[in-house]
Amino acid sequence: MTRAALPGSPFPSGNLWKILSLTLLLCTTFTLPALAQEKDKLWRTLTVNGRGTEAIPTTIAQVSLGVEIQAKTAQEAQQEAARRSSAVVAFLKNQNVDKLQTTGIRLNPVYSYNNNVQRITGYAANNTVSFRIPIEKTGTLLDGAVKAGATQIEAVSFVANDEAIAKAQNQALAEATQDARQQANAVFSALGLSPKEVVSIQVNNASPPRPPVLFRAEAAKLAQQADASTPVVGGEQEVEASVTLQISY
Repeated sequence: MTRAALPGSPFPSGNLWKILSLTLLLCTTFTLPALAQEKDKLWRTLTVNGRGTEAIPTTIAQVSLGVEIQAKTAQEAQQEAARRSSAVVAFLKNQNVDKLQTTGIRLNPVYSYNNNVQRITGYAANNTVSFRIPIEKTGTLLDGAVKAGATQIEAVSFVANDEAIAKAQNQALAEATQDARQQANAVFSALGLSPKEVVSIQVNNASPPRPPVLFRAEAAKLAQQADASTPVVGGEQEVEASVTLQISY
């Protein structure tokens, strides 16, 4: 069977098919080893997970406090809570606290039970605010907030400032990466293998944990200690990072 030459082709019809066959053969010859090498490269890898931890001193107190009022009617409870809350907010603004914001406003009925019969005996109004203050000022500020009208200290927790946290995150990442490399080197040395290159890097975690809540108290108990300032002492915050490396050999 005779194959016709393509119009305008400089090659006779028989030579054209020979050239095409040779080209396909060469492509296959060079492609298959490359695919095999890539497959071998992916299969011959070691995966290690490194961890890094940095402890930094806390300098800021995150405070949540509020006013809770009980009265016979909802209006009375809400009005008195609003009056006291306004006084507390004015005091906090005068103290130049940071990130002051309202975090809760609640009004709920108060029930009593008698002979399995439930009835409303009053209403409880609660207004809550949160803010940040340097740790060394926290005790005096809490005492002042109670005198201004606060009846509850919901929570106090300690954190480092944003700049210190960002620096600690970078240090923890560097430690985690170094830890992963040391683990890999120990494994390769024990097996008599030689590492080639890092083919994959995954940063699993590089953020500080949420600061723990240190205490929750009725502000009225602090108000009884009129002659003493509430002691508040900071601590340390840990920033953790985890890095996963995949290394070929």
